[in-house]
Amino acid sequence: MTITAKRLFRLLGVLILVGCAAGPEFAAIQSSIPDVPPEQGRVWFYRAASPFGAALQPPIEMNGEIVGQSVPGGFFYRDVAPGDYEVATETEVERRLTFNIAAGEELYVKTWPGFGILVGRVYPELVDPATGRAEITKLSYTGTLLQPPTDE
Repeated sequence: MTITAKRLFRLLGVLILVGCAAGPEFAAIQSSIPDVPPEQGRVWFYRAASPFGAALQPPIEMNGEIVGQSVPGGFFYRDVAPGDYEVATETEVERRLTFNIAAGEELYVKTWPGFGILVGRVYPELVDPATGRAEITKLSYTGTLLQPPTDE
């Protein structure tokens, strides 16, 4: 292996580490995540940890408002009123997902990178709740930091 190749592998290793979520792991904050408010639904957003497309971290919009970012190895959630929603991610093209959520319901939106013409694309998709629940337990929280539960 030449020195140039060694440098390339080091650079790739650094890029992979920089591109991954750096928040607290799910297990560390699980007890501070409140129950879904009875009059709302909860939408979980997440992206598996992967070096493929790690540099692609577009904002995630829900009904035109930025709610977070598609970060490899990260998850966050939003509590929302029941109704129709559209989730969008955009790199060289925009990808959209629409769904309806009911009060008390929890939906899981997984984002994942794919190939594009000039740059990659990040796709949002609804996944089965059992799959989503299992997959977020391996990830780090990238949303607004939660307050620890109080003993009141």
